[in-house]
Amino acid sequence: MATDEAAAVVAVADVSGGEVAAAAAGGSPIGAAWGNNLRKVYTFDTVEEFWCLYDQVFKPSKLPGNADFHLFKDGIEPKWEDPECANGGKWTVTSGRKATLETMWSETLMALIGEQFDEADEICGVVASVRQRQDKLSLWTKNAANEAAQMAIGRKWKDIIDVNDKITYNFHVKPHYCSAFSSDDSKTRASKGRYSV
Repeated sequence: MATDEAAAVVAVADVSGGEVAAAAAGGSPIGAAWGNNLRKVYTFDTVEEFWCLYDQVFKPSKLPGNADFHLFKDGIEPKWEDPECANGGKWTVTSGRKATLETMWSETLMALIGEQFDEADEICGVVASVRQRQDKLSLWTKNAANEAAQMAIGRKWKDIIDVNDKITYNFHVKPHYCSAFSSDDSKTRASKGRYSV
């Protein structure tokens, strides 16, 4: 994700409307547009810059409930409406324990930064969502219709974060609106709105 040629952005969103942390302070009132709650925290261009920031980057377990932590490629906003994300979707895994979320987040960051995914061009970013009852980690991708790439990404990510349970991929848009789904098999699977590994 971050090489000498490409940058990545770390951002925090407080979905409850309060402050997240000093470096990302100034939440918006509840009911405000979601993008107004998004605060850019860090931008880095190289692996070396990432490692310099790594220990200082907020840990998802330190965020208050109802906050999201994002790491996306530079130029891509963590919004379904972003042109890079609009036809994609996300692989999601849930976690009931903060320590597990922390480990999965760290392993995912290192895999993205270390370019461990063969389909790295298909990946937009990752989101850690801290909630009162159950945390989530989501890996966002660009093209939901590319089933082979999505399945390869899902299998690789599942291995990286050491999850044995099934994980699912949900489309950001309803597949019947996406002309990219052409084969009958893809349409059948897409009508369910998800893949799983």
